[in-house]
Parts: sequence; structure tokens; C-alpha cells
Amino acid sequence: MPDSLPFLTADLPGVGGVIKTRPEDFFVEELPLYEPSGSGTHVYAQIEKQGLGTREALDRIARALGILRRDIGSAGLKDAHAVARQWISIEHVPPERLEQLSLAEVRVLQTTRHTNKLKPGHLRGNRFVVRLRKLALPPEETLVTAEKVLSILTRLGVPNYFGPQRFGNHRNNHLLGRALARNDADTFMDEFLGRPNAQADSAAVLQARSLYEEGHYEEALHHWPGQFADHRRALRAIIAGKGKKKRGLFTVDKHLQGLFISAYQSDLFNRVLAARMPDVDRLLLGDMAYKHDNGACFRVEQPEAEQPRCDRFEISPTGPLLGQRTTRLVGPAGEIENPILDAEGLGESEAGHMKRLGARGGRRPLRFQPRNTGLAAGQDDLGPYLELRFELDAGCYATTLLSEITKDRSTETAESQE
Repeated sequence: MPDSLPFLTADLPGVGGVIKTRPEDFFVEELPLYEPSGSGTHVYAQIEKQGLGTREALDRIARALGILRRDIGSAGLKDAHAVARQWISIEHVPPERLEQLSLAEVRVLQTTRHTNKLKPGHLRGNRFVVRLRKLALPPEETLVTAEKVLSILTRLGVPNYFGPQRFGNHRNNHLLGRALARNDADTFMDEFLGRPNAQADSAAVLQARSLYEEGHYEEALHHWPGQFADHRRALRAIIAGKGKKKRGLFTVDKHLQGLFISAYQSDLFNRVLAARMPDVDRLLLGDMAYKHDNGACFRVEQPEAEQPRCDRFEISPTGPLLGQRTTRLVGPAGEIENPILDAEGLGESEAGHMKRLGARGGRRPLRFQPRNTGLAAGQDDLGPYLELRFELDAGCYATTLLSEITKDRSTETAESQE
């Protein structure tokens, strides 16, 4: 992951500021992919939670109803450090039972019915209301500057970077994924169990990682906290195999391996996007263009003829999500992207291994467009703030937009993916 991803609005100053001084400063509301029909065996409920992640909220609801969490459907995950409204579904539970729930940090706002369970991805987008505090500029200057930045982002698009949360506390998930793609157990285990980092690790984890690097596997196992089940299981396998790290790799949860592979794809996409900056709104000969109305892609053979559609945000250039299904670019577009991919030296064997871990490949637009945007300056008991309102398509990071306004990438770490 590049240390410093370029901003589209680099010529304008940042207003600074921090988000989530308190949960109410970050409000997010899901925009459903479809409206419930009003009839069916599945009860849909809109919940509002505060100070809880989605999984913990669903756990509490499941315990209160005497059901399993897997029986509750949901479209997406929402951060704990926010006020979040989202829809859930439960089959064969009377709406009255949901409406009467009394839970700390979770309340049911409304219920209806539908014919099917709500599943991950049944989400059109999200509506945000965010307050920035501790601003670096005077209120009047903050508002003017933010308006200029937001105007550019609405017209040209926000660079569609994957946020740093994709890369973990150690910022090395992509390196773990790279090792997995190469089936390189030694490198994977050294990244997974070693590489002590005083800024990211607790005292116990720091000691465990240091002991691993020194080859003291038994002592390292003693120091790994119990909640690091995958790390402990892998280390036990290495010890049982008399130091063979391949034994440890076999024990790592396949879902976790898939997350690492996804981070590797994300890193390559970010690097390609950084190389295309600031021209995220310009089509090149040989591009694969993304159609925003249906998600289909097509080869750009006449960029001048297609550019007006791009200017209207009907289509956008794309970057790679590396895998067997990734269509390679040609021409001038390929001259930018292909050297980045070719430098990885991945062949059919590696692509097949990535596919087995869930990374089939594809393409992703280089930009996204905020809609229904609004700005306001205000003051409350915590002092002055800048309030931003906007809607984003599902899968787009609000904090990527915010960092263009603050000019501070650390803002992006505040939007967690549970």
C-alpha cells in the first residue's frame, strides 16, 4: 500500500478536523436495494444503534428473541463509533415482538414484511451526516474551502481508493495476501506471526512476535493472547512440524485467507489508481469503462466519442481487481496499468490459487460520485463544526471523501469494516 495516496484536490488546502468526537458526529443510514412488499413470512425491521458494531447489535437482538444470530438477515456492516440506521430481517417472528424489544444502544424504529431474507449486498447505498471538529481554518474560510473541494468531487468524482482499514492494524494484510497468492508459507508466517510493531501491538503481542522472530516458538506461543486463535493454532502446528511453516499455513481460517487476498487486490488497485491520478474522469484508448447504471464493462475504442458520457458520470474508467477474470487493458491505458500488474510476476498457478480463496477478479471504477450533498457551519456545546451531508453507493468509503476535504489520510482509519 503506497505510503501517501495522491489527492484529487491537492491544489486546495485542507480544513483539518477530526470525526467521531462523539458517536452522534457520524450518522449513517442504509438506502435499501428494494422496498419491502409489506407481505410475506420475513419481518423487516429498521433499527438504530449507537456505540455498537452490527454483529454485536445482532447478537443482542438474537439473545432477546431466543434465536440464533445467523437467523437474522442484514445487508451491511456499520461502524460501532456512530449512530447507524439499518434494516434487518427475521422469519416467523411477530412484528410485535421486535417492536417491544427494549435493548441498550439498540431500538426498533419501524417494521414491515417481505417475501425473502435480507442478505449481504441488498444495499443501494448509504446516507451520511458527518460533523468535523477541531478545524484548522476559521469557520468562514472552512466553509468556502470545503465548498470548492466538494464541488470538484461532485463533478469529477472521488478517487475510489480502498481505505486503510482493508490493510489491518499492521498495514500488512496485502503482504499476507501476496504471500498466499504465491503459496509462500515462509513469508506468510513471518508476516503473520512476526514483524513486531510497537505502535500496533499490545505488550503481550509485541513480545510474542519478537520471540517468534528469534525462533523461540514455544515461548512465543505462551505469550500469544487467547483471542488470537488463528495465530496460536498456526504456531502449534509449526512446533509440531519441527519448524515447518507450511504446517502452520494449513491451519489458518480460509475466510481470513480470503480477506488477505482481497487486501492484496485492493493494494494493486490503489497503486493503479494513484498512477492514473488526477485524471480519474478521463477515458483512454484501451480502457475498460464501467457503466454506472448496471455495473457492466466495455472496451473503450473511441475515447473521444465516449468522453461526454464520462463527463455526465454515466461511465467511468476502471482499475483491476486482480484474478482470472480480470480483463487486461491495451493501448495507452494498458501502458499505465500493465507494468504495475506485470511486476507482480503472477502466472496461471497463482491466479488459480487466488480463485480458490475467493478472488476471481474483475474491474472497479476509479471514481465514485457523491449525491445530494450539503454543507453547513455551526456551533454547539463542543464548539464550532463543519457538517457534511451526502449519499454514496454501496461499497464507497465516506472517509475517502472526507480526507479530500481535511487533507488528512488518518481520517480514513476511523471508518471501520467490522
